This record gives sequence, structure tokens and C-alpha cells, in this order.
Amino acid sequence: MSVQAVAAKMAEVELKDVAGKDSLPAISPLTPKTEEKKSENYSTSSPAAAAAAGEPSPVTAASNPVKMPQASAMKRPDQQQNGGEAFVNCDGTVAEAPRMKKIQFADQKQEFNKRPTKISRRSLSRSISQSSTDSYSSAASYTDSSDDETSPRDKQQKNSKGNGDFCIKNIKQADFGRREIEIAEQEMPALMALRKRAQGEKPLAGAKIVGCTHITAQTAVLMETLSALGAQCRWAACNIYSTQNEVAAALAEGGFSVFAWKGESEDDFWWCIDRCVNVEGWQPNMILDDGGDLTHWIYKKYPNMFKKIKGIVEESVTGVHRLYQLSKAGKLCVPAMNVNDSVTKQKFDNLYCCRESILDGLKRTTDVMFGGKQVVICGYGEVGKGCCAALKAMGSIVYVTEIDPICALQACMDGFRLVKLTEVIRQVDIVITCTGNKNVVVREYMDRMKNGCIVCNMGHSNTEIDVASLRTPELTWERVRSQVDHVIWPDGKRIVLLAEGRLLNLSCSTVPTFVLSITATTQALALIELYNAPEGRYKQDVYLLPKKMDEYVASLHLPTFDAHLTELSDEQAKYLGLNKNGPFKPNYYRY
Repeated sequence: MSVQAVAAKMAEVELKDVAGKDSLPAISPLTPKTEEKKSENYSTSSPAAAAAAGEPSPVTAASNPVKMPQASAMKRPDQQQNGGEAFVNCDGTVAEAPRMKKIQFADQKQEFNKRPTKISRRSLSRSISQSSTDSYSSAASYTDSSDDETSPRDKQQKNSKGNGDFCIKNIKQADFGRREIEIAEQEMPALMALRKRAQGEKPLAGAKIVGCTHITAQTAVLMETLSALGAQCRWAACNIYSTQNEVAAALAEGGFSVFAWKGESEDDFWWCIDRCVNVEGWQPNMILDDGGDLTHWIYKKYPNMFKKIKGIVEESVTGVHRLYQLSKAGKLCVPAMNVNDSVTKQKFDNLYCCRESILDGLKRTTDVMFGGKQVVICGYGEVGKGCCAALKAMGSIVYVTEIDPICALQACMDGFRLVKLTEVIRQVDIVITCTGNKNVVVREYMDRMKNGCIVCNMGHSNTEIDVASLRTPELTWERVRSQVDHVIWPDGKRIVLLAEGRLLNLSCSTVPTFVLSITATTQALALIELYNAPEGRYKQDVYLLPKKMDEYVASLHLPTFDAHLTELSDEQAKYLGLNKNGPFKPNYYRY
């Protein structure tokens, strides 16, 4: 038979195939073989099997009988068609060629519905919801999906060296955590440079630092840097949801005393802090805090410890506010460094970081489309500015609430409408708090919200949203995925509450590592400054990071961008009344 004749016959068969109504659904590659035998709708998978069953083979059923080679790498009988394309072998024989299956929506739908599965509906839902929040997330722990519900407090764990002075989720996750830390090191150039430059000098030799911050890969780089500079460290988490379990495991394996895991209870939270502080034969002489909880606990439970503590470094609005309250009341026993209000922390961690992480957190938890959504952001400080800029750029209609007339005027000049929360609470789709205050969004406002309104917090403290008022008998809580709850009213209205009102970006997503490099370097330099300061330089008060150190932190990050600073000439420096090496701005300068 000539090639032309074969081609003609192919066309004829193709037309018959398309018109045929008795085609059978294809076997799904995911279908277990045991189920194939039970289904009468499935055809046999090979000509040999068809012959054994007394059925016509797909090859012999073709209108043009052609001898098929018995062992062909390209032979793939098609269960949906009774013929197919052909090709000519070197010996002149004609064989059926593999052909792409045609799309048949009805059959495929039927096949999907029939396909057996061993995964229950609940398990499938759990898998989908976790993958939505955990995939590609360094904030989401590898052990989130673990079926082990045993509290870490009830486990006896030891690292490979036999040390058990830690309490974490699972020490076996250490290898995963080490990879996370190694990746973070690549995006933290300043800390790595500081580690390299000061490692020989050991400026923190003898320092015993107790810390309470978010335990992430970036914090691990800071802790290992402090250790390389001579310090001993004990650490707890400042947020019950932000701990990366695998990173905590890597730190414990490396010999650090870490007491933290993702999903701690309130009781666990304070227990972990106490385990860091209350240990026989070890007393801290430096505090690194994020939120003021560690400082508060020592002040409340172990006030005598302050006799040996040289200083406190605090990095959050809430914690700094508490320190100023203690100072004003004359109860602050040691010098404290406010790194939250340093320029590098304010501009980069609060503004630029939140500008990116707010979108990340909302997308991972809700898959929301931002374009056209009405959003109200409570507070127009650095965090609020970052959130507003990001959502405006995505096409959202953004409203701002503010108590400070200067920040309020900035919001107006930036093109945002300044409102009271009561004016827009019924119409907005998303409510975001960024104030550091308490009871910003109370039950009265949540009662008036529209169905499906998303409520979340970007401030450090979990006091901004009155979550306690939602735990009443008439309201139903429904956990739909990790860190996402539907709070349902009796009439069926529901709001979407993220992270139970806690910090959104570190609870539900991640923050850029490069930004955290800036913050961590600021913290490290503040610890070095307070620990090595001569007697009398710092009194029992709250201080800002010296401007010279602020500029040094920024300069350490410039090489990443291949940036080149312009240098002042002697004449220019004299004209401006500056030192050629800085500082270049007075303390009262507003960047």
C-alpha cells in the first residue's frame, strides 16, 4: 500500500473516530489497578489483554488491518479510538503511531467523578489549606503538617551532642533549618561583614544575652553572629505563631538554648520565657527584647536580676512605649536602647518591609484580589505608609484613620482620604490596624462590618483588634485554613479574621531577609555599644542609637547594590561644618 493510500485511510478513520458515540473513557493514570477490574467502563489496556478477554483488539478493529510490531517503544493503544495515524517502517510495514488524546469534557468529568481516592474529604481540605499558606514560605514551618500533637513540654529531646537544654517541636528538623539559615545568610551582608570584622576582637566576650524575638532564619543568623562575637545566648519567641520550627531545631542542634515552637498557647509562651531566664548557674547581663514581654517578666518575677544587667535593647513600638513608661515612673533600673526609632529600622523594617509583606500575607491567607477593593488602614506611621502605598499601587481604594494631625496631613497629601472608622466600616472589604494601640477595632465595629470583610493587624501587639469580644456563645468560629478563621454571626454574616489579630506578616507569610539584615545589624551594634560602654555614659533612661551607628549600618548594605558614595572634599566639609566621615545629619533631622 502506498503512503498516499495510508494517509487517505487515516483521514477516513479520524472522521469516523470523531463522529463515534461509543467511545469509552480513558483510564486515569492515577487509578489504582485494583479498581480498574471493578469498573465495567474501563477498556483493557493492551491488545493482548483484549484478546484474552474475548474482545476485539484496538489494532485489529481498525478498518485497515495492519500488522503492529510486537515490541515498539512508540506503541500506545488508545482506548478511546478505534484506529489512528500510521507511520511506515524501514521494511515497508505500516504501524500505528502514538496520537494525542482528544479533549472530551463530558467523559473527563465523568472520569474525575468516578476516580477512586483513599484521601478523605477532610484530609484533602486540610492538605489544600495548608499548601495555600505553607508553600514557598520560610515563615511556615516544615513541621506544620505533622500529625504529632504532643506538646514539646512533654517531650524529652536531645541534640546529637547529648544536650537537652532546649524545648522545641522536633529536633529531627534541624537539617531543614540549617538550609534555611544558609539561604538567609546570603541576603544578610551586613551581619556577615560584622561577624567577619569583629570575630577576632570578640566585643561581646562574657556577655550573657537573653532574647525574646521572632525565631526565624534571620534571627538565627543574628544569634550565631552574637555567638561568634563572644556572647552566650538563651532565646524565646515573642510571637506564638511566627516561630519556624525547623530553624529552632537547627539552633538547638547547634548548641543554643531555644524555647519556642509554632502554635504555643498563652501558658506555653510565658513558660518558655521563664525557662530562658530562670536557670541555675546562669544569669543574663543583657536583654534583647521585641515587644517588652521579656523585660516585663523579669521586672515582675526576678527584679533582683537587674542588678547585673547592663542594658536592654528594644526594637518594637510597643516595647519602647513600655520602656518610656517605666522611665517616666522612675522604675527603669538599667539603660535601654530604642532601636525601633533609629532611622534604618524605621525606614527599612517598618516602611519598606511592610510595603511588600502586607500583600504577601493577605494573598497567602485569603487569595484576595486587591483591585477595586475598599481598604481602611488605621494609622499612618511608617507601617501604615508602607501598607497604603502597596495597596494603592494594586488598585485598591484606600482610606486612612489617624489621630496625629501631622501624619493625617501626610496621608491627605499622599492622596488618601482621611476618615473616622465609623464612617466607612459598613462598606470596606479589608480592615488593617497599624497603630500599636489597643481596642482600635472593637466589637461594635465588627458587628457593623459587611459579610466577608477581612480583618487583620500589622502592628506588633495583638491588642489592636478586640478578639476577646468575639469569643461569645452567639458567634461561631470556623477554622478554614492555617491562621484563617471565619467568625460567623447568627444571621449568617461572617468576617475573616487573620492570625487571631496577631502580627500578619510574620504569622502568615514572611518578611524580606534583606530588610531584617538591617534591623538585626542595628540590634547587634546596640548590644555591643551598651555592653562595652564605660561607667556613667548611659544612665537609667531610654536612648536612641547614635547617628554614627545608624549611618554605619546603612553603609554596610550599600555594596549589595554596587553603590558608590560621594565623598566630601575638605573645603566642602568645612563649609557644612561636618566631619568627612560623618555623622552627616544632626539628631533632630527627619529623613
